[in-house]
Amino acid sequence: MQGAISLNSISFYPKTNNTNVSKFTDFSMKKKKLSLSISAVAQNVTTPEAQDALKRALAKRAVGLVKSGMVVGLGTGSTASLATEELGRLIKKGKLKDVVAVGANYQSRVLARQYGVKTVDLNDVNSIDIAFDGVDEVDFKKNLLKGGGAAHTMQKVVDSVAKECVILADQSKVVLQLGSTFPVPVEVLPPAISPVLRRLVTLGGVPEIRSALRKDGPVITDLGNMIVDVSFPNGIPDPADLEKSINMIPGVVENGIVSGIATSVLVAIQDGDNVTVLDLEEFVKLIDAPTNAN
Repeated sequence: MQGAISLNSISFYPKTNNTNVSKFTDFSMKKKKLSLSISAVAQNVTTPEAQDALKRALAKRAVGLVKSGMVVGLGTGSTASLATEELGRLIKKGKLKDVVAVGANYQSRVLARQYGVKTVDLNDVNSIDIAFDGVDEVDFKKNLLKGGGAAHTMQKVVDSVAKECVILADQSKVVLQLGSTFPVPVEVLPPAISPVLRRLVTLGGVPEIRSALRKDGPVITDLGNMIVDVSFPNGIPDPADLEKSINMIPGVVENGIVSGIATSVLVAIQDGDNVTVLDLEEFVKLIDAPTNAN
């Protein structure tokens, strides 16, 4: 599909003269050449064991950035949930103190309390020190596509007010162009659903109202609105422009394109039994390494 990373094989060569890949050096010393088959990795990631290993590695790396006394923004999704679990574990052990969290939705607040993390309302804090969030797709410029869990509106609010927004993704989430795999979720006021659908078509989209899985009728968000999933057959070449264009439609509450908010993106990669977490910039440079080597 257009925009997806579909190389048959990528060989990662560490550049010893580049400090940006220094975190990968120890791993590379053990394996002088790390060869990752994208198709093989995709197959591995589909196994529950592989998915859990990648997500737990991301969660541990992310929570390692938290310091005592911080206000932490909690996103939604399975990887963010594991970060919440890890945060609670460190608090319980006394390694982190006076940490409070702002949950992006009902589920994240419930999980935080379940793991012993004190939660506060967004309106009760002046700022958020660091926020963790998952993602459905991320491109090389840190543009994001979110909203698979229909909680993207408040996620964007929490992420946007954080001093540092850390996005957690496994390698399968990194794409050359947004819209490669996932549609754009758009939260819409129910009375405005028909005119919004027509306007989305004029933007080149193919909209579809999201249906609930365990109830009849559409998905209803925490805010009481409907979700429209909009596919763009040609991908999304300018995420920031499309994000603004969709949000300008009367009746739209928010859409799942997120541009200019992520301060860092952590990418988990797997080769056999080994899991490594890299910054997005490191990951991109490693992809380019075979070309540069030639």
